[in-house]
Amino acid sequence: MSAPAGPGDQARGAGSGAQARGEGAPGGQLLSREAISPGASGTERAIEAALRPKNLGEFVGQKVVREQLSLVLEAAKARAMAPDHVLLSGPPGLGKTTLSMIIAAELGVSMRVTSGPAIQHAGDLAAVLTSLEEGEVLFVDEIHRLARPVEEMLYVAMEDFRVDVVVGKGPGANAIPLSLPPFTVVGATTRAGLLPAPLRDRFGFTGQLDYYSADELERVITRSAALLDLEVTPEAAGEVASRSRGTPRIANRLLRRVRDWAEVRGSGVADLPAALAALAVYQVDQRGLDRLDRAILEVLAHRFTGQPVGLTTLAAAVGEEPDTIETVVEPFLLREGLIARTPRGRLATLEAYAHLGAPPPG
Repeated sequence: MSAPAGPGDQARGAGSGAQARGEGAPGGQLLSREAISPGASGTERAIEAALRPKNLGEFVGQKVVREQLSLVLEAAKARAMAPDHVLLSGPPGLGKTTLSMIIAAELGVSMRVTSGPAIQHAGDLAAVLTSLEEGEVLFVDEIHRLARPVEEMLYVAMEDFRVDVVVGKGPGANAIPLSLPPFTVVGATTRAGLLPAPLRDRFGFTGQLDYYSADELERVITRSAALLDLEVTPEAAGEVASRSRGTPRIANRLLRRVRDWAEVRGSGVADLPAALAALAVYQVDQRGLDRLDRAILEVLAHRFTGQPVGLTTLAAAVGEEPDTIETVVEPFLLREGLIARTPRGRLATLEAYAHLGAPPPG
């Protein structure tokens, strides 16, 4: 069974302000913030640009992280120095990329964008680091997936603002140290536990992003609807928020689907009937579960008759990648108490059987 167009493709949204350099050739092409989401169409990028907050004042939720980050940035600006390196961790869709853009915007500097899987060789990182300008922000998404030689080079660069370039091979090889201008690394990770301790210790500030409350998501939806020039009723906003899995990215995606239904089959207003009808079309139930979530529960509950199931077997049964299930789907199901992880595998809980309307095994 293939995965639906579900929560993983939520609208990220982007805003104007700080710019970002691409991760292609050394030095990178200077990209606008709207161009950060690869593969998106021009219209999609425009929508994303409209929805992403531009500063900390517009950012909804994450009160503790916002307050802490505000102090770090204000102190750095007062000292006219680059702030400490920042590590942002938490599940997908909570605003790690948005906060990195806000950091660059608040500092009034450009931002270089790359990711852990994109930098597999130390030479690639050296090319990026040596082209950084003073005060620039280097955003590394999925930083826990950096290769070991890259990590070791990044340690020195973050702490001493220096990179050693090896010239030559064999006994005649020589390491030439190159000084780097002060810069700030902003790392984002969905699995902070996989970060090696030496790398984690180089970050002066670590922000743990948590899931949003329903009230916070209603504020996100109301703000996004205003930016999309869409009239949304409080009842509809509350319904969409309750099915958004505590994630703003999902809330924005569902809001756009409700807008589609309202404009095509409704009156153009996102009211409660339009929201219910749209969510039914896209198979998002009252608890925010989509088709892939229910497929996993049904496999655990019915096909394996309540027996523990390994991750690889479960992924094969629903036609998805194990990493997608473990990092995208499973955290929500665990948080909702619908599945349990045991040493022998995954199990459907009694609450899962109740949600599916099926009797639990004897």
